[in-house]
Amino acid sequence: MRTEPTRIVVVTAGVSNPSSTRVLADELAAATRRRLDAAGVAVAVEVIELRELAHALVDNLLTGFPNAPLKRAIEQVTGADGLIAVTPICTASYSALFKAFFDVLDAGAIVGLPVLIGATGGTERHSLALDHALRPLLSYLRALVVPTGVYAASTDFGARGGDTAGLARRIDRAAEEFATLVRNLPRTPVTDPYQDVVSFAELLPGRAG
Repeated sequence: MRTEPTRIVVVTAGVSNPSSTRVLADELAAATRRRLDAAGVAVAVEVIELRELAHALVDNLLTGFPNAPLKRAIEQVTGADGLIAVTPICTASYSALFKAFFDVLDAGAIVGLPVLIGATGGTERHSLALDHALRPLLSYLRALVVPTGVYAASTDFGARGGDTAGLARRIDRAAEEFATLVRNLPRTPVTDPYQDVVSFAELLPGRAG
């Protein structure tokens, strides 16, 4: 029987502080927590701000090696029971910072991982980026992306003429789908293929020295 809490990791690619992308990510995490709490599931939520890892991501892309903070973030994602991934929309797609993080993950790192996708942008016109950009990216990595993605335009955050009630409904629906997937499809932890490497002394007994 599982004793540790279900781990939900939030990856947010907002670059400003405060960030509407972080606000949406927090709302999705809070709604997910409410659903899991109601089902009697203990939850631990961890947040990764990619803007704090920007230089490390560039270095990793150039050298192939993560520094300690980036390695920790990668381990958080690969060890999670569920992932909430939120990005601002830039030129009709996810941000370069968001893409860079998923580029440095090992092949197979998030296979079978339930993922809730979200995005923010200046206008409603960019909402299709959820299905034209984010969903294909995560599906290519063989994650399990929930049917409902959540897009929030600037007007959704309490601005005059915005549809805050509509955004709240989308968040609740997406969180319900995500929580159901996390509860019913427990994930097998990703193991390091090199953690049990056999030494040359064992492979070639009597030939060492």
